[in-house]
Amino acid sequence: MEFPVTLRAAIEQRAAQYTPAQLKALSQQLTLRYHTQSGRGQSLLSQGDEALAYAAVRMPATFGAVCGALEHTLPALSVLPKTLLDVGAGTGAASWAAASLLELEGITCFEREPAMRILGQALMQSGFAPLPGARWVAGDALRDALPAGADMVLASYMLNEFSPQQRAQTVHRLWAAAGQLLVILEPGTPVGFALLREVRQQLLAEGAYLAAPCAHTGPCRLAGDDWCHFSARIARSRLHRLLKEGDVPYEDEKYAYLAFSKTPVQPAAARILRHPKAAKGQITLSLCCPDANRELTVRKRDGDAFKAARKAGWGDAFEY
Repeated sequence: MEFPVTLRAAIEQRAAQYTPAQLKALSQQLTLRYHTQSGRGQSLLSQGDEALAYAAVRMPATFGAVCGALEHTLPALSVLPKTLLDVGAGTGAASWAAASLLELEGITCFEREPAMRILGQALMQSGFAPLPGARWVAGDALRDALPAGADMVLASYMLNEFSPQQRAQTVHRLWAAAGQLLVILEPGTPVGFALLREVRQQLLAEGAYLAAPCAHTGPCRLAGDDWCHFSARIARSRLHRLLKEGDVPYEDEKYAYLAFSKTPVQPAAARILRHPKAAKGQITLSLCCPDANRELTVRKRDGDAFKAARKAGWGDAFEY
C-alpha cells in the first residue's frame, strides 16, 4: 500500500516552513529521546515543530506496518469493522492505514500530546472520508477512560512505553473497548516480540480469538534468539531521505503484531515466517502451522502449489 500522496504533500507543505537543518536536528533529538527516555511514562514530545519532524520520519513507516498487519488480518474475519478507535494515535498514521483498507464510517483518535492532536487533525483535512471528520480526544491510554463503541481498536507502537504491570492493565482496557477486533503493533525486535507474547497469553486467557498472525493458539514455538516479525517496504520521499540520512529510495520497517477477535475467526492455515528461499525449480517456505513449525519445500512439479508459493511473501497466509 502506497503512502497517500495527499498526506505526503500536506507534511511537506508544513515542512517548507523550516530549513532542512532545523528539521534534521529535531528528528535526531526525538530519536535520541525515544531511545533513552521511553518506558518511563513521561511526555517525549510537546512542540508543534517536534510533532512535524515526528510525522515526517515516522508516519510512512507506521502507515506501512499497520497496512501490512491489517492485510494479513482482515481475511480471517467474517464481518469487517466499520468504526475505529486509534489509541495512542500520534499524528494519525494508523487511522490513515485503516481508512485506506476499510470502508470506515467513523474514526476516533485518542492521544495525550496536544501537539500531536493538532497536527494530526490538520493533516486529516487533506484526506478522504471519513478522515476529515475524525474525532480527536485528549487522553492518556494508561490513566484515562477509553471511548467505547468502536468495532476495531488499534494500538501501534505504544505498549513498549509501559511497565509490565501497566501493559497488562492497558491491554485489558483496550480489549474491553473493542467491539469486534483489537490489533496491537510493536517494533519487530526481540523486545517487541517478547512483549506481544505476554499480550498473547493474557488475551487468550481472557477468551479472545486469535485472528493473526498465528496459525494456532498453543504456546509459541519460537525459542532462543528467534522472534516473529514482519517487514513493510516504504518508499522514501526526498524529505524522508534527508531526515533519515538514507541514500536508498526505500526503507524496510520491521514490525510485530497480534490481532484478536471477540467472535470466532478463520485464521490462516499457515503463516510464512521468513522470506521464501527460491532455488532452481523449488521454493522453501518457513511456516507457522497448527501442528508444528516446519520448513516446506514446494517443487515445480507440484503445480498450483508451486504457483502459489511463487506469489507468496513473508507474512502471507499459505495453504500447505
